[in-house]
Amino acid sequence: GSTVKYSHRGLRGGAGAATMATKPEKIVICGGGIQGAAIAYFLSLRGVKSTVVEWNEVACAASGKAGGFLARGWGSGPTRQLHEVSFDLHEQIAKDLKLEGYRKLPTLSVQGGKRSVQIESLISKGQAPEWLDGKVSECSLMDDATAQTTPYELTNAMMDFAVQHGSTVLKGKVEGIKMTEKEGVVNGVIVDGKVIEADCVVIAMGPWSCMAEDWFVNFKVPMEGVRSTSIVFKSEEAIDPYALFCGEDENGCHLEVYPRASNEVYMCGIGGSKYLNNEMLKKVTPGEITADPSRVAAATRSFSAMSSLGIKKNQQPDIAQACMRPCPPDAKPYLGAIPGTSNAYMAAGHNCWGILWAPVTGKCMTELILDGASKCVDLSAFDPARFTKEVSAKKGRGRQQVETPVGEQW
Repeated sequence: GSTVKYSHRGLRGGAGAATMATKPEKIVICGGGIQGAAIAYFLSLRGVKSTVVEWNEVACAASGKAGGFLARGWGSGPTRQLHEVSFDLHEQIAKDLKLEGYRKLPTLSVQGGKRSVQIESLISKGQAPEWLDGKVSECSLMDDATAQTTPYELTNAMMDFAVQHGSTVLKGKVEGIKMTEKEGVVNGVIVDGKVIEADCVVIAMGPWSCMAEDWFVNFKVPMEGVRSTSIVFKSEEAIDPYALFCGEDENGCHLEVYPRASNEVYMCGIGGSKYLNNEMLKKVTPGEITADPSRVAAATRSFSAMSSLGIKKNQQPDIAQACMRPCPPDAKPYLGAIPGTSNAYMAAGHNCWGILWAPVTGKCMTELILDGASKCVDLSAFDPARFTKEVSAKKGRGRQQVETPVGEQW
């Protein structure tokens, strides 16, 4: 089909190719999670190297502990394009990188309770998994066109591809940004006290991207970190591939159940999430984000009631973990130019769809950096400056030229 070119220039002085005389040669991506890996990957497909700075390990946080559920038709409004474009990219990437964890699977809506004869009928017809052999009162098809990927495998595969094509992963903590005297031009990233030269910078640090508020002038990145527990049960045998979305139960869970090709069952939707604001996020590290034991026990009770896969001798899952989801107030990611700069960008705040939206994030940010505009999706709704603009608007009641204050403000 034809390609539509969406311009992202002219929005409060954001970066773009028109302001850059040459293509960047020293691109520094801050963050070694799935967004940073996807950007490095898509840059590599265009023959462009990058340096990815990661303070722990690649995919050490949510990118290595997420569920990996993919749904093409579940978007709405401006996020619909992200769902559709990225879902298709996932399938292509899985083929290109020979991913073992990617596969199509149907998604069912399930309710626990007294076992219904309907369940046996669905199993016999191949419309429900055999492992749904416990207390299940209702089961129906939600979507037969969903898919899954294993986030840890995908993140590392994209990063490995980038490294094989000349990119570098640098272990260290990003502590700030160095700007030239000419306002708005970033020329370095401060990592563990040392300056790494850069002529293009991308902030892709998940919930910790809110740290950029302290690095760029008058930049507001409201972010809520949602700490959520997840568990994994391992099986000796292959598990029928059906994703489940379960109604709320007596244990306070509304389980999301994802069997994987690796003979594991991943579960989230466990309840008891904790919420961290910007200042709290800036103080916490990935290693401090651990599972809530009470919610692990609750989820184990819920799943073992529905399926014999959850019944273990020690009544414990094989893995109990937690991740921090990055959630902007409007549930839309920050994708685009950082205001007041000519060569700095942000790709963060992907809420509960970080894994699904990663490929389109890598593609659109690569287009923005190298071509000056995203061609695959319209980024206007995801402008990183949108909350900076709101704060400014509250203070100034004077004349404005379009959205820019002019003259005295009061």
